[in-house]
Parts: sequence; C-alpha cells; structure tokens
Amino acid sequence: MDAARPASPASADRTYLRVWAALVALTGLLVLVSRLGPAPALAGLLTVTPLKAGLVFWFFMHLREAGALLRTVLLAALGTLVIFFALLFADAAFR
Repeated sequence: MDAARPASPASADRTYLRVWAALVALTGLLVLVSRLGPAPALAGLLTVTPLKAGLVFWFFMHLREAGALLRTVLLAALGTLVIFFALLFADAAFR
C-alpha cells in the first residue's frame, strides 16, 4: 500500500474533513486578523492564504500523488510568482 494514499475510504473521508476544518479555521483567522487594521490584514493575507492554497493543492487536487516532474514544474511556477510579487512590492515601497 502506498504511503501517500489513505488506507481506506473512511480514513480518506476523515482526512478531507480535517483539511476542510483547517481551511475553515484559517478563514476564521483571516476574518479576525482583518478586523485589526490594514497592516495586520495584509500580513495575514500574505501568510495564511498561501497556506490555504497549499492545503487545497496537496489534498483536494491530489498533488501528493503526482509525480516528481509535476511537482517540480509547480514549484518553479510558484517560485516565479513569489519573485514577481517581491519585485512588485519593492517597486511600490520606493515610490
């Protein structure tokens, strides 16, 4: 049996429910942080949202079952996106 796949359909359901509960909790955290002001809201969005996206990619889009090539391509695309965001924020910070 593959370590990446759950042992039974019942354990898969529990895994999906746990991930869903984590996504709901992280969404609640974002709502709470957004009430603290714009700076904490931005920091919360930039940290929690990628974490939520990673959970969705890993579990619901079955990235954990994907091959190494697909993972490498996805990481390269995400790395490029991070570089573009860093350059965007650097440009905005010095205007």
